[in-house]
Amino acid sequence: MRVVELESGQDVREELTRQTATNAEAMEVAARVIAEVKERGDEAVARFTQEFDGVELKTFRLSADDIARATKTVPREVMEALKTAADNIRSFHERQVQQSWFTTRADGAFLGTRITPLESVGIYVPGGRAQYPSTVLMNAIPAQVAGVRRIVMVTPPQKSGVINPVTIAAAQLAGISDIVMVGGAQAIAALAYGTEQIKAVDKITGPGNAYVAAAKRLVYGDVGIDMIAGPSEVLILADETADPALVAIDLLAQAEHDPNASTYLVTFDEDFVDEVIELMEEYLAESPRQELTKQSIDDNCLVLICPDLSTAIQVVNTIAPEHLEVHMDQPMELLGLIENAGAVFLGPWTPESVGDYIAGPNHTLPTGGTARFASPLSVDDFVKRTNVISYSAVALQKDSAKIRAIAGTEGLWAHAKAIDLRFEERDFEDEAEDGN
Repeated sequence: MRVVELESGQDVREELTRQTATNAEAMEVAARVIAEVKERGDEAVARFTQEFDGVELKTFRLSADDIARATKTVPREVMEALKTAADNIRSFHERQVQQSWFTTRADGAFLGTRITPLESVGIYVPGGRAQYPSTVLMNAIPAQVAGVRRIVMVTPPQKSGVINPVTIAAAQLAGISDIVMVGGAQAIAALAYGTEQIKAVDKITGPGNAYVAAAKRLVYGDVGIDMIAGPSEVLILADETADPALVAIDLLAQAEHDPNASTYLVTFDEDFVDEVIELMEEYLAESPRQELTKQSIDDNCLVLICPDLSTAIQVVNTIAPEHLEVHMDQPMELLGLIENAGAVFLGPWTPESVGDYIAGPNHTLPTGGTARFASPLSVDDFVKRTNVISYSAVALQKDSAKIRAIAGTEGLWAHAKAIDLRFEERDFEDEAEDGN
């Protein structure tokens, strides 16, 4: 953990030591895996699954009986929680649905945008250090709402050669019946290029480790991806009205994700920082993930003490955190000042946990400062837009001189000739009278 006192208006970028989503070693391994899977298909997928996950598999896909048996073992209270989460996620994302639209100009030109769902999507669900049924819901439900026709879930098998039943139950709740026990770069390669058992998809979404991120970067262009997600992060903006106990536990809640997770505290008083650190140490002693969480805090926790609110807001917008918690007096009044954040959690009753699991907005968020230009996963990620243009003779005549002028500037002779030829070959007066 580092504690830094900033001067008014100081640029915080010199204090940031963020880890990137990928690294040279991960890119090299991912490139090798992708090449092998493209050439050898399922044989390579099985070999890499044994090499990286320690599991020998001949069949990757779960049967309907496997899914039914696993789901029956999930405790009722967990199923009820997942159902509530699924309902909230669906309700939120249904509000994001866009409709195709068309308009006709007075000169007869017909213009618009047609919205069409993707045909197929592959969802990657991590399964290494922990299981993430919430990731299943957050990726699958927006795809369903968008109208995607084929959704396949890939997730690495546990050492025992199975998938956690809660992850399977979440998939069933989200309407996914195509569940594949493959993870890592080999899963991304299989989804991108297809194998005997795994049919290729149009787009891949979902978070993963550095090898998954590297593989997504390498296959992009042959297949769509949502984003290159790096280590998860939270920034807590807190003033003297904040409860140091809540700030402490919320920082630990982020750190326990991963040893590479980043945590930031932006505040105004050194004594408050001392209280938070003391409480973090107390809570850390109770954590069953103490070693992992401590490593994250030791390596990637940055406390920034600001002289004023203006500097603090500047720091927040510069860091552009994945998650931003605002523990300030009248937090709603600060919302308009926040320009860069994946998700904003306002007030002491809104820990990041509610966004991770149950509130409804998507928890797949831009990391590593990419909230400056990127957005959370949404229904928009599972549709494509097609522009529609239909000109009448009158409309083309009206715009023809301007088209020729621009074509001439760009030196594109045939562009201008394509306009002229239409009026040479066809009777403009007749076309105009017909309204075509």
